[in-house]
Amino acid sequence: MTTSGQAGKRYGVRVTILMLAYVALLFLANWLFDQGHAEGPLAWVVASLPALPIIGVFVVIGRLLVELNDEYVRMLMTRQMLVATGFMLSIATAWGFFESVDLVPHVEAYYAAVLWFAGLGVGGCANAWLERDGGRHE
Repeated sequence: MTTSGQAGKRYGVRVTILMLAYVALLFLANWLFDQGHAEGPLAWVVASLPALPIIGVFVVIGRLLVELNDEYVRMLMTRQMLVATGFMLSIATAWGFFESVDLVPHVEAYYAAVLWFAGLGVGGCANAWLERDGGRHE
């Protein structure tokens, strides 16, 4: 993800904190389930814990978009996010149809976030390709 200045530094700190929280909460949730401590309504709370930092990363990315002062960098980031969204939605949609006729195995829904983050890489590559000659490919 293209970032610059203080907004980029704040983004880096926020994402690092959230990823550390994700790892800790994932281990905690798995341990609680493995030990049989998460049952009934508590199971819903415990199962949602690892999702919270990931949701936080989406919020942090949105905040970065707002906090960026450089309009060009904001445009690149917006395009990268649009490519990521299209990438994720396209794969998830096709997979859903394949799954509905038993051509592929079921995949847990949280992999949509994994696809979106992978799509940010695809979007970064698209930005690099589109901008390599001064943006004449648009």
